[in-house]
Amino acid sequence: MIPYIHEAEFFPSIPLSAALDRPVVEQDVLGDLVVASAPLDSSVAEGGPKEWMFADWEEYLLRPRDLHPYAAGPNINDPEIFHMAVRLHPTDRDLRPPEWAEIAQRLTRVAGLAPAGDEHACRWVAVQARPGRLDVVANLIRGDGAWARQPSPLARTLMEECRRIEADLGLMPAQPHGGRPLTAHLPAQRPALPRTVADQSPPAVAAQLATLMCQLADETNGPIASVRGLVEQFAHRLGELPHAYGPDAARRLEWIARRLHGIQQDLEATAVDLPGAGQRAALVSVTPPAPHSAPARRSR
Repeated sequence: MIPYIHEAEFFPSIPLSAALDRPVVEQDVLGDLVVASAPLDSSVAEGGPKEWMFADWEEYLLRPRDLHPYAAGPNINDPEIFHMAVRLHPTDRDLRPPEWAEIAQRLTRVAGLAPAGDEHACRWVAVQARPGRLDVVANLIRGDGAWARQPSPLARTLMEECRRIEADLGLMPAQPHGGRPLTAHLPAQRPALPRTVADQSPPAVAAQLATLMCQLADETNGPIASVRGLVEQFAHRLGELPHAYGPDAARRLEWIARRLHGIQQDLEATAVDLPGAGQRAALVSVTPPAPHSAPARRSR
């Protein structure tokens, strides 16, 4: 399961259209595509969520802005409509609606949208409109007018919860050996290969080859990490295209990146088993900084 945080918006129509992978109109009834939402109260439209039209969901998600027009995020012009999505592995089984609902509730809890027992939690809705994908759209303005406090780094928190969900629901793990972050923001660099050692004894040769394998697998500037970073960048770009082929191609690329990550780990494991550990350079893993998006200007 791979989580992805989309750019925040001022209006829910944009993320809801992205979740449905098509334009929406006010009379659209989302029906069974809605697998979960925040608890509804008497101030919302009549009837159950399955009967709501798109206009009802839009009004529901925009209501906190009307109730608290001066609420502001960490940056005063931050948009308040939050959008995150998760994608399953192509070989995962088809999940039942209650399982999708459980995933939505767990993700909204760890994302700071709906902490357990919080009576003023954010309004949110989870839509399962595309195979193997769940979208959650929320308003970051809480019921008490405060801005939701989300964990930092949010991406890592979501990834860790996805790993737990995979284990609990028996899904294909995105990182079977765990631990390493995405490399989409690492620079593409080629490591300097070591010189051939003069001593050609078996331990010396093994140490040299182990060093080469460690440099190939290096998460900081190894060539596989560079290729993996480019693949992840392509996946993110394709995932945002408004065409049907974009998200499917992005999904395949994301799993290619995971396989590359597995190759890195296999190379490291092979190097560890070779003699001459004292002659090998130690690997240093670097966590890339979270990207900073330019704040959007609020216009009301």
